[in-house]
Amino acid sequence: MCPGAKKKAKYQALIKAREKARGFASLTTITACFGLKRDAYYKYRRREDKRLEIEKKVLSIVKNRRRSLPREGVRKLTRSLDQEFSDADLKIGRDTLFNILRKHNMLTHRKKYSCRTTNSLHRFYKYRNIIKDVEVDRPNQVWVSDITYIRTVKGFCYLALITDMYSRKIVGWDLSNSLELSGCVRALNKALYQAKEIEQLIHHSDRGIQYCSNVYTQILKRNNIGISMTEENHCYENALAERVNGILKDEFYLDQTFDNKEHAKRATKNAIKLYNEIRLHLSLDFKTPEMVYKLTA
Repeated sequence: MCPGAKKKAKYQALIKAREKARGFASLTTITACFGLKRDAYYKYRRREDKRLEIEKKVLSIVKNRRRSLPREGVRKLTRSLDQEFSDADLKIGRDTLFNILRKHNMLTHRKKYSCRTTNSLHRFYKYRNIIKDVEVDRPNQVWVSDITYIRTVKGFCYLALITDMYSRKIVGWDLSNSLELSGCVRALNKALYQAKEIEQLIHHSDRGIQYCSNVYTQILKRNNIGISMTEENHCYENALAERVNGILKDEFYLDQTFDNKEHAKRATKNAIKLYNEIRLHLSLDFKTPEMVYKLTA
């Protein structure tokens, strides 16, 4: 144990002894047993009270932030709450914030999910991966697509997502009762409707039957969109889409069981709005997807 930790433990033991011996022994006697003086005890108590007051303020600010982003991590909180800490006259660094949240069991932990939503055993043509060596440097250059499941009391719903690879913004989505093609088509049409400039756009996905179907690929071809797919159905070749799925479930609680589809749809819409407009991304230099998409689109 380092000298600082030993000293802190010594003072904490002194405080406990003081509480237990209250009314039976004087403070002078107790501090003498620990080789300390009365004024040292009072100085430590003042520092401890000040530290606890700071912790109380920090926890209040973090809890208020986590009402909208319940699983935002320490590094992002340090950036997103910088102004709030400054307004409260608090100088809180990453390590200090980490220690405070760890002490109060408020650190976030990643979860793992496993559910198969991809069927690549079909008769439709499977396209090759053409984004392997592409350097993505603007919005609407590459869109990645994937499907994930959401539980309800009555069964599963399926969320089709289309994400812009450069800005990480979710540009199209749809929640449906089945894995049929229609949900993916609606998500794609939403993305195309809001996009302003899609010249030389590439659509990347896994080899699922929905994305390989003639209906879906014809929509892409009519809009002069390049078609790219994972090879050998390798999930790492569609890592960004998988990551977005995980964020929505892990940080916005879309992994819970909803009462019905409408409940799930409201929660999904709110989660996507927070993801696009509020959540900071480390890969975007602590900016939101909406900020990056609008600034460079």
